[in-house]
Amino acid sequence: MNISIPKLSLILRPFLLSLFLSVSALTFIASLTPHHRRITVTSQQPTKTPPISVANSTGDLRIRPGYSSYNAYIQHQLNKSLNPKLRQIWKTRDWDRKVRVFAQFFDSLRQRNHLFNTSKALSIGARVGQEVEALRRIGVSDSIGMDLVPCPPLVVKGDFHAQPFENETYDFEFSNVFDHALYPWKFIGEIERTLKGGGVCVLHVALSRRADKYSANDLYSVRPLVELFKESELVEVKKVDGFGLDTEVVFRKKRKSNLRVD
Repeated sequence: MNISIPKLSLILRPFLLSLFLSVSALTFIASLTPHHRRITVTSQQPTKTPPISVANSTGDLRIRPGYSSYNAYIQHQLNKSLNPKLRQIWKTRDWDRKVRVFAQFFDSLRQRNHLFNTSKALSIGARVGQEVEALRRIGVSDSIGMDLVPCPPLVVKGDFHAQPFENETYDFEFSNVFDHALYPWKFIGEIERTLKGGGVCVLHVALSRRADKYSANDLYSVRPLVELFKESELVEVKKVDGFGLDTEVVFRKKRKSNLRVD
């Protein structure tokens, strides 16, 4: 027995044909889409970084995720600072070479009138004090280093997110550990707080390469630094070869009479 199927109306047939062709076209286009563009939030590892860090990331300054708390971040940094093998290397095999190179950096800054023998100087993140020894060797005798782990007599204990010094203490501050800052705005805010009006801050940073596993941020241009130094003006940017860091950035803190009032 044959069962006949009712013929579709003339109006419905074009609609179904159009729908079929549209679905086919979309399926074909989707098949051509590169797989690397199909990225969703769920495909990324969950991030435990404090929300304030992520919120303050920008295109040229990105905070690395992964810390469940500030204490976890500090402990991660201490894993490097307290490593006995590294500390032994810093104090012996690396000592003379790094002191000599740092002395050249600082002498160049002195020749450009950014540093003077009479300057009261601070080296931030000084580890075992190679930078401080270099400063003293070129005649900047009133100098000290600061790090999470003290190393007397050259380095005192301190967190660069909350320096243990009074306001406007130093004429000159140097650091090559900006990439280790989980909160870059606090790092720079503390520099400006403890720097005297007219004082100079010099940072060595990496722009053309990514830093190591102990870095907490990645910097891609000088622009974020200019924005973060709210009480200072950019003086100079130059290329250097500083133990994996490629750019020297010099800021001078404005004197109170020159500060902009927003």
